[in-house]
Amino acid sequence: MKITVINGTEKKGVTYHLKEVFLDQFRNDAEFTDFFLPRDCPNFCTGCTTCFLKDEHLCKDAEYIQKIEKAMLDADLLVFTSPAYVFHTTGAMKTMLDHFGYRWMPHRPAKEMFGKRAVIITQCLGAGGKSAAKDIKDSLSWWGISRIKVCSFKLMSEVHWDKIPDKKKAAMTGKLVKTAEQMRKTDFSRPARTGMITKMKFYAVRMLQKNLGKQDPEYTDYRYWKNNGWTGSARPWKQ
Repeated sequence: MKITVINGTEKKGVTYHLKEVFLDQFRNDAEFTDFFLPRDCPNFCTGCTTCFLKDEHLCKDAEYIQKIEKAMLDADLLVFTSPAYVFHTTGAMKTMLDHFGYRWMPHRPAKEMFGKRAVIITQCLGAGGKSAAKDIKDSLSWWGISRIKVCSFKLMSEVHWDKIPDKKKAAMTGKLVKTAEQMRKTDFSRPARTGMITKMKFYAVRMLQKNLGKQDPEYTDYRYWKNNGWTGSARPWKQ
């Protein structure tokens, strides 16, 4: 089993420890690939649209983005972690997700993503954990992932792992262990089932791509959809 982890911060704080509790349940039978942001994706997307209009490999930051994408496509389980910064995910996580705009369904989604499973782990002081998770989930769902589990935790007075009350710490770790145990029962040799909402998005975009193709048969996204057979009878969740 392969697990790819995208850490929204390099800081080894509460979010890091929560993630480690979850991953500990897989240590004996999984291979891990970790990325820490911003170290492993240090540059902003500048909105040059090269990835959309030409080729993602021409992106100025392709050396970082393609490495991350390969690890995600090879993985059986994706894990995204982020503390809440002003009610949202970290700027570093947002920066990385921006680079993958070309993988959103209206453009060129990777067929492998439709069979992926993902876990999002967030925590906040007071409020913002759920909105931080939504920032990440929005991208994952538009990449084609249907099976996304969110574990969001709310701290009320302390943001240092060693100072969190034992009762609170036990409640958080207990939830993560339970989530991991449930996931360990999953048959990862089989792709995750694609949900109805994801399929509805796909069919709506399919209509859009067919219309764009009539206007410009050489349009980059349309050619991608056509080459994959998605404008015909092929579907990314039937691999």
